[in-house]
Formats: sequence, structure tokens, C-alpha cells
Amino acid sequence: MKVGLSLSRCMRDIYEGRVEENDVLVIVARTAVDPYDDNHWSQIWNGYLYGGWSNSEWEGMEDHEDGMRKLLCQLYDDGKVHQPRQFGSHPAHMPYYWLETFVPEDELSDKPAVQSAWNQYKLIAGLS
Repeated sequence: MKVGLSLSRCMRDIYEGRVEENDVLVIVARTAVDPYDDNHWSQIWNGYLYGGWSNSEWEGMEDHEDGMRKLLCQLYDDGKVHQPRQFGSHPAHMPYYWLETFVPEDELSDKPAVQSAWNQYKLIAGLS
């Protein structure tokens, strides 16, 4: 499972198929966004597409606005978008934006099926 640290960069990875949506636990967004508010969406779309108050992370995606908004709504509805700015926090911009999570080994010792699945996952992940 992955934890994302940039709404714009993580969404682009998901939309373009570099990361599976089902493999995302949460995205910690530095942006406060309501994807169902048309005015707010317009600000987010233009900011990420053309830059200005943000980097132009969605440059070249002019024809994908509907798909990107649909993806954001899905992530939002699934509870996968955490927005610290709504609580007064301002997370720092990081050069990396995906973190991998894992199941601690001591949690697996009494769960042989989970241990087996974890071992298979590590094997397959190492092949890619």
C-alpha cells in the first residue's frame, strides 16, 4: 500500500496508470479541495495545469479534465484524501511523493496466510 504526499503528482500517477488506485491507502494533500465545488475545482485545475500558485504538475493534460475530476471525486469519496490545511496545518513540499507501507514482521508470525501473501507480494514486487 502507498501513502501519497502530493495530490497533484499522485493523481497524475494514478490517472496515467503508474500507480493502481487500489494500492493507495491515503494521499496527504497540501491542498484544501472540495472536488464537488465547481469554483474550487476550477482553481485547482487551472493551478495544476498552468502553474501560478502551484507547479504545473498537469501540464499536457488539457483534454483530461473530466477524467481527473472524476478520479479526485472517487478518491475523495473513498476517504483517501486527507487535507491537513482544513485543520490549520501546512505540510511541507517534499521532493518525493510516494511512501510504501508494510506489515511489520512481528504482526505476521501468528498469521501464516498473511505471511504467505506478504512473501508472494515481495517476490512479485521485486520482479518489476
